[in-house]
Amino acid sequence: MRLTLNGRAVSLDVVGTRRLLDVLREDLHLTGTKEGCGEGECGACSVLIDGEVVDSCLIAVGQVEGRAVTTVEGLAVGGRLTALQQAFIEHGAAQCGICTRGAGGTRRESVPLYGLYENH
Repeated sequence: MRLTLNGRAVSLDVVGTRRLLDVLREDLHLTGTKEGCGEGECGACSVLIDGEVVDSCLIAVGQVEGRAVTTVEGLAVGGRLTALQQAFIEHGAAQCGICTRGAGGTRRESVPLYGLYENH
């Protein structure tokens, strides 16, 4: 299957029924997307699919074939954090990062507040 991940074309050889969350974390090593409740309630696993906020724990990876997926790692442009991410760091608001995801609603910039740091 093929998709665009964080602006890059990606080909995957995975079972299409696996959760997108698991493929991102386990196969692609993009650990900024977290598992919280596993039921689509907490938002810790939020990613953008074609610009819309989606809980990756509820989406089978096969559903994103041919689509654009953006994780927290893809929000930084040229290695620079967004203004909102930087403000969370400067003010010590990141903590563990699981609950901070919902603080900014569904604006593109605020989707992955829980993943301010890569490789957590």
